Amino acid sequence: MYLEKSPKTWSAICIALYLVGIAYLGADTIPDEIGLWLGLSALFLVVLLPCLAVPISKAVYQRIRIDGETVRVGRERIPLAEVDPASVQAALQGAVPTPMERYATSTAAIDAPAPGLRAAERSGPRLVGGGWAVPMGMDSVTISTRQGELLLIATRNRTAFLTALANGTAGRSNS
Repeated sequence: MYLEKSPKTWSAICIALYLVGIAYLGADTIPDEIGLWLGLSALFLVVLLPCLAVPISKAVYQRIRIDGETVRVGRERIPLAEVDPASVQAALQGAVPTPMERYATSTAAIDAPAPGLRAAERSGPRLVGGGWAVPMGMDSVTISTRQGELLLIATRNRTAFLTALANGTAGRSNS
């Protein structure tokens, strides 16, 4: 029903710059100084990995897939029958946050308690997916389950996600 793909532009730029830089260094050093070239390649690879850490983290913890029975966010699966359709409709009808409001939400989630705490020890909604905070640049949506638990889901496309979730929960009875 719905699959939220992560953009790969940043990763492609970082990898392309790495390959161009290594090829440029290799043009003058190979075959005379292959050891130096290999050492510099490894050094620059160590610099490249942190640049790719955020996109990889987003792909692992904030990927969203909705099929006929479940909504999967990162490592978690939530049956669509447990999602409160009224909260989805309320989130869909709510105002779209400005970029500054999204930034404030992502920094506020950093100060939230760690995900390992019991529900009674949490002060706000639980971030779904396994990450520690809403990544910068992503929007967040708060919905609830039929049991009243508040869930915070990071998404790249708020309207498309909520529309797909509303379609998936429409007509579902409390099982």
